Amino acid sequence: MKGVILAGGNGTRLHPLTAVTNKHLLPVYNKPIIYYSIETLVKCGIDKIMIVTSPHHIDDFVRLLGSGEHFISPKTKKQIQIVYGIQNSPSGIAYGLYIAKDYVGNDNCILLLGDNIFEDDFTNDIKDFKSGAKIFLKRVKNPSQFGIASINKKGKIVEMVEKPKKPKSDIAVVGAYIYDNTVFDKMINQPISERGEKEITYINNLYLKEDGLDYSVLKKEWYDIGTIDSLLEASIHIKSNHAIKNKKR
Repeated sequence: MKGVILAGGNGTRLHPLTAVTNKHLLPVYNKPIIYYSIETLVKCGIDKIMIVTSPHHIDDFVRLLGSGEHFISPKTKKQIQIVYGIQNSPSGIAYGLYIAKDYVGNDNCILLLGDNIFEDDFTNDIKDFKSGAKIFLKRVKNPSQFGIASINKKGKIVEMVEKPKKPKSDIAVVGAYIYDNTVFDKMINQPISERGEKEITYINNLYLKEDGLDYSVLKKEWYDIGTIDSLLEASIHIKSNHAIKNKKR
């Protein structure tokens, strides 16, 4: 399985910080946001990763990350492989993933949004994955800001809607997805949404219609770094975790 991290976008809600850099390069406590996504994948045994970003910032990512020499695979005990894809415009998550089509090849893939920080471990989810798609869910206070899943009394997802104005649920689809290789076929002739993007919710709904969509609910903390407040909140939480770990030593 290969990893794909989306690290494009304009980060307008983080201005003026993002007026001079990509938001995924901003620090959360003691390291750049993008490090957390890479470390999440490496911990799960993913040692081949494509980072998809804008042409304006790709040089910054290469200077920071190189070919992956700062990250060691627990499987091979050698450095992981990091390669880069260019997304010319912020046209949606599905569009960003499609850029990695040739890199993923015949493999399955795990997709992370590079501005999401996860404390859950996806190792078993990856190990147990066979086919279809798997998404991850978390209850949120502001559901209109996310893709939202509605779940019936039997625990089955019945509907997913991207950033609804009047959400039917407070269960967000967070920025981690596992897909089999049919995901790229599903993107052929994908329509543009009213927001002007190729939405990943559209792809997830196709898997749902095929009865090929599984899900897990996150048990630990998750941060979507989209605002100044969430950037600060994540930094405080991670600093606190570091303090606790240091006391135990």
